[in-house]
Amino acid sequence: MIRRIGRRDFDFDRQVAVMAVVNRTPDSFSDRGATFALDRAVEAAARAAELGADWVDIGGVPFGRGPAVSPQEEIDRVVPVVSAITGSSDVVVSVDTNRAAVAEAAIAAGAAVVNDTSGLADPRMAEVVAGSGAHVVITHSVGPWREEKPPARFADVVGEVRDFLEERIARAVSAGIPLERIVIDPGHDLDKNTLHSLELTRRLDEIAAIGPPLLVAVSNKDFIGESLDREQGRRLPGSLAAMVSCIERGARIVRMHDVEASIDAARMTEAVLGFRRPVRLEHNTHPRWNV
Repeated sequence: MIRRIGRRDFDFDRQVAVMAVVNRTPDSFSDRGATFALDRAVEAAARAAELGADWVDIGGVPFGRGPAVSPQEEIDRVVPVVSAITGSSDVVVSVDTNRAAVAEAAIAAGAAVVNDTSGLADPRMAEVVAGSGAHVVITHSVGPWREEKPPARFADVVGEVRDFLEERIARAVSAGIPLERIVIDPGHDLDKNTLHSLELTRRLDEIAAIGPPLLVAVSNKDFIGESLDREQGRRLPGSLAAMVSCIERGARIVRMHDVEASIDAARMTEAVLGFRRPVRLEHNTHPRWNV
């Protein structure tokens, strides 16, 4: 089925969308504020689109613990970037926020998707999305963001994540969001430890079976660092391996930091899976070898 998101069409039966990450935050776990300045954020978003990213995710507040950021400050961080990139490119733009007020402002500025890592925890979020033409990413997490939490415990992490996502999908549909405008994300590392994230990856097909397009955000996560004993800045190979594993198990949108390497890995995986033909065919096709 062809799905229209923003100004682009996607066939997730035969296509993987690469989502680039642009953080307008001074304390992102990955880039440590490299794109906090407005011009740097806009430049990074534009560069991602030029490299071939299908999607750019703009965030103004990290999920992890840290100082409070007011809704207005978050709006001031993300809306100028959303406006700039939607005014210059047809790339899909999403806003990474848990707040309905921020989502509303970003949608008005041109965002086509609300990437909600709280899974509709804000009581107004579903209403805001339903009243717009935007898609929503419903992500599994536990409890409030930006706060220290107790150690993660699940009897069956895959089963509990699946139950959560199915309940939130039902809530979204009841609020008026069409099912075809919903994307799901199991929330690797969000209130989960490394063993939980590895189990989610291993059994990701069970999450994909829920139905809506499946997004995964595995890039540079701690479960990769802990699995390989690699600090930030040395997690790209592990991130790409995790991404490919997720695609093979049903993920169709991948949220990644290193855009160029991720696009190549995603397109190669599409080719292996038979989703796309090679760009060219030359090897062992010369007539003189076919005698």
